[in-house]
Amino acid sequence: MNQTTHRARVPWLRKPPRYILASILTAMGGFLLGVDTSIIGPVTIMPNYVSYFGSHSSSVHGIIVSSILLSAAVMSVIAGRPADVFGRPQAIALGAAVFGVGAALEAGAVRLAMFMVGRVIEGMGFGLYFGTLTVYVCEISPPNMRGPLTTGPQFMICTGLVAGYFTCYGTASIQGSMSWRVPFIILVGLSILFVASVLLYLPPSPRWLYLHGRHAEADAAWETLGVSPEDRQIIEDNLEEGSRVHASDGESMTSQSPTRETEKKEEEAGFFDLFKSDVRGRTTLAVFLMGFLQLSGIDAVLYYAPLLFQQAGLETDEASFLASGVSGIVLVVISVPALLLSDKWGRRTSTIVGGVGLTLTILLIGTLYAAKAVHPTHGAARWIVIVCIYLYSVFFASTWAVSIKVYAPEIQPQRTRAKATALAHGFNWVCNWFVAFICPILLSKTESGAYFLFGGCCALTTAVCFLFMIETKGKSLDEIERAFATKNGSGAGGGGLKMGRAILRMFHLGKKEVVEERMEVLNR
Repeated sequence: MNQTTHRARVPWLRKPPRYILASILTAMGGFLLGVDTSIIGPVTIMPNYVSYFGSHSSSVHGIIVSSILLSAAVMSVIAGRPADVFGRPQAIALGAAVFGVGAALEAGAVRLAMFMVGRVIEGMGFGLYFGTLTVYVCEISPPNMRGPLTTGPQFMICTGLVAGYFTCYGTASIQGSMSWRVPFIILVGLSILFVASVLLYLPPSPRWLYLHGRHAEADAAWETLGVSPEDRQIIEDNLEEGSRVHASDGESMTSQSPTRETEKKEEEAGFFDLFKSDVRGRTTLAVFLMGFLQLSGIDAVLYYAPLLFQQAGLETDEASFLASGVSGIVLVVISVPALLLSDKWGRRTSTIVGGVGLTLTILLIGTLYAAKAVHPTHGAARWIVIVCIYLYSVFFASTWAVSIKVYAPEIQPQRTRAKATALAHGFNWVCNWFVAFICPILLSKTESGAYFLFGGCCALTTAVCFLFMIETKGKSLDEIERAFATKNGSGAGGGGLKMGRAILRMFHLGKKEVVEERMEVLNR
């Protein structure tokens, strides 16, 4: 029996289609983010780092950790433009290269100001490339594979967290400044490798080529990616149908196929197009979800895991670093089934169930601290806190980390997907900065305040998802587009405006009144 025949009889030995390999490579951008997220907390409390740069107040500590995030927020808002003009892979490579420059400055920092400039430049790179990762994977994936593949960056973030935590655990014993420089040196090398791989291997997005009128190149790209003719035909038919849906919204179509004039109009979609009546609901929902994804407090756990574990009673650096590494392993282990089953369990159900779990675990931690039940040297409460931190990570990795990050880009129409996703990621970075900045301050002032803040945000997000999130499981991107278009006025546009108003009124009305109002809207 020759090798080819053997592979034909054993399906798992077959070489996977290139769109799967391209999605895996794209997801490595998440690995860079995971490594950086997990090393900055341990690095800033390493004795060699403190002796080199001096000790800092909780406010300065928060600024150092969070300085990466404001620049990421600014750049992510404009990241849709280079992704639309130059192509998805080129935008990813550009952002990763800028990120690598920032990591190099951190690795070679001789002053705290130089270290912080490196953090800011890193953030610019993050903002440029990270949102485009999900957009690219969405656009090259067949409908039946989009869910699992789009969660790839999140899985690699978790893998990067483990690598970063244990890198710091290993370098903490090195004498001198190399103990905190080595993690950033490794990050520089990974960035260079990622940029080279993206430029050499990733083909352009066929959907991007299609919307730029380069239909022959789009066909060649589909062929290169190994998407089956059946899936390709479905996607192309849906693209044509999607163009007719857009055209019928504001003007008549003279032919059954998308014209270059329609494509040109879609290419030139600007910022204010994100809030036109047919798409503003999806834009509003995506921005809200991506922002409150961070306000759940997950990055407080990731950035400050060593501090949280020390507060709960693990007093030595080595013990807190090890516990942080274990939390990263938990995230990876949970992310595997979450990734594989992302299209089996609906986005809406996953988000709501996960929100309930997140709310309960984090409020329990806050309640224990508020009741002064947690003692660092004795008692069961400190172990309950540690277990709840792990449970919180499990709930997040298995639900929100997957469902929200897939949902936000997939509900956007083709013509605004890159820009809407960029805006949502921009708000995500702003909220991320707020969490990273405020967490050490709250922890130094009150043991329970941070947990109650994040628990309240989790509860609010869960309520909004229950009231306004529609299910997208099993639908192609263009089927989602048609579903929103047919509900224009009550779901796509008007629904989004009502959602925004309802969120504001939620602070003044009871939940019962909001639910009754929403039921009236749905019954119209």
